[in-house]
Amino acid sequence: MVQPIDLLIRPHWVIPIEPAGVVLGDHAVAIHDGCILAVLPAREAAQRFEPARSVELAGHVLLPGLVNLHTHAAMTLLRGYADDLPLMSWLKSRIWPAEARHVSPAFVHDGTLLACAEMLRGGVTCFNDMYFFPEAAARAALELGMRAAIGIIAVEFPSAYATDADDYLSKGLATRDEFRGEPLLSFCMAPHAPYTVADRTLTRIATFADQLGLPIHIHVHETAAEMEESLKLHHARPVARLERLGLLDSRLIAVHGIHLDATEIAQFAQRGCHLAHCPTSNLKLASGFAPIAAALEAGVSVGLGTDGAASNNRLDMFREMRHAALIGKAVSGDASALDCHRVLRMATLEGAAALGLDDRIGSIVPGKAADLCAVDLGSPDLSPCYDPASHLVYVAGREHVTHVWVGGEARVEQGTVLRISNGDLLRVAEIWHNALGES
Repeated sequence: MVQPIDLLIRPHWVIPIEPAGVVLGDHAVAIHDGCILAVLPAREAAQRFEPARSVELAGHVLLPGLVNLHTHAAMTLLRGYADDLPLMSWLKSRIWPAEARHVSPAFVHDGTLLACAEMLRGGVTCFNDMYFFPEAAARAALELGMRAAIGIIAVEFPSAYATDADDYLSKGLATRDEFRGEPLLSFCMAPHAPYTVADRTLTRIATFADQLGLPIHIHVHETAAEMEESLKLHHARPVARLERLGLLDSRLIAVHGIHLDATEIAQFAQRGCHLAHCPTSNLKLASGFAPIAAALEAGVSVGLGTDGAASNNRLDMFREMRHAALIGKAVSGDASALDCHRVLRMATLEGAAALGLDDRIGSIVPGKAADLCAVDLGSPDLSPCYDPASHLVYVAGREHVTHVWVGGEARVEQGTVLRISNGDLLRVAEIWHNALGES
């Protein structure tokens, strides 16, 4: 008997991520009630299913939606605002003063809306966010139908959002309570960094994470100066301090990790910690080269992130994949390091695993949510194509993404974001450009 389903997608290739290293030709993906029902040969799919809608994608590769494991989405409004500065000068002289003047619920909502549209257009279906006014970010993500892990941010200094660390945590946990029934949203504890968060606060965060089953999303070992300051103030490197305070386990998503040494990499592997690798931001801020090949060799789970648009300046996971692969080869001195299939896994399933979402997203497997993106490899500038996995990492760009689905619902068709117009996005950007330009 033919089975009615909602959607059948038939691309030229499917890269399911699981099993590893597999490229399926002439296959189809059957979707019903927002979930992947089957991945099977196209001929068999035609006999078995009666779809309400069919999408034929000749010359395309279908892969899981990309997972941006670290960003500050609202900072899209600060794209290009403060370039060509080292991290601490960038923060102290430009970014923090601008945030003090302008950050508000409206700023965060509008900046996140711009970011979500950019990410969706580039094949990203889920992002892990860390910023003020997380409830505004959550609303923006839901408006565009995007999956998001919302950070319960904590720092010790006051802002327009909160007065002190206790206030940040109280407001962030209230946001989690408000949105916890939303199927597209999850939450992380998100202390900014060891150098901006005190021991007492980090200990409380570890307790909350344990009680609520939440990941802990934190910048770690980003600059050499961070190492020096930590040794001076705490008589320990940041990772050792996090271990002492109970944060070094499988809940940890350590962002950047540029200055991890061999002992710390081994600790991460033993404790099941996750790394969020942001190669483009690391390059732009001259923070250094993260030892990603060594971390992967040791068994550390590594996902990819863009960081914010203020330090990148794009939320472009295709560029992160390419930079991760090329830098990983150069730093390790091994051209076979970070091969294309490994990098694709970093951009999908590893990010999902770090967020505790790998049972729902990150690979094209029956039972998982149909978070998918299709990339057109059929244009002359991408031809010939001998290996679609290699092409995704080394040749294609986000401009080649044509279709995106989140939970089986179309979010991008023929390169167009469906829930908001370019005109509306440009008007939002212009309002904030004028406000920031006058300050």
